[in-house]
Amino acid sequence: MEKEVVEQDNKTEGKDEILVAALKLFAEKGYFNTSLSDIKDQIGAKTTSPISRHFKTKQAIASELYNSILDNLNISIDDIRRRNKKVVDQLREIVDLMFTLTEEAPEIMRFLLILNTSEFLPEEKPIHESKPFQKIQRIIQAGVKSGEIRASEPPVIFSQFFGIIFQTLVMIITGTLNKKSDSYQASAWVSAWNSIAKV
Repeated sequence: MEKEVVEQDNKTEGKDEILVAALKLFAEKGYFNTSLSDIKDQIGAKTTSPISRHFKTKQAIASELYNSILDNLNISIDDIRRRNKKVVDQLREIVDLMFTLTEEAPEIMRFLLILNTSEFLPEEKPIHESKPFQKIQRIIQAGVKSGEIRASEPPVIFSQFFGIIFQTLVMIITGTLNKKSDSYQASAWVSAWNSIAKV
């Protein structure tokens, strides 16, 4: 019985190692410039067979990464909504999370914001239609209803608010802005919030 548990743990570890390696390579080189052989080299394997035990294709790796990132983001947004009653506080904490991820896990944000996932994951929902971003749209709708956010179509408000946040994060990730992400966080927040707040 113990042997079975150990073997299962090793299988999970192997899979996680592949995902971490693939995320790093996709973020650095792009999806199309990364091969299964590159991932094999990154995990220090002699052949691609450890990868094929877990994933049939490179696209399957990318799909699992995409869904895993969005699932974790979804959980984080649920936690933020539970902790904060006001819409302004919910959005502020979501922005804090995105800036923190940009600093601490830039590969994740590069994967989400810079790689055009629709090119290699056409079967997956686009990011703005994913569960976490649908929840953010509902937060915006609640803000319009409560009077915290000016009345307009939620997708328009979403694009105005997150256009500022995402563009700032992309410039940080690509090195256009060369200071740490928290140097730009306050001004990005003020600009984004002022673009949608009810005056």
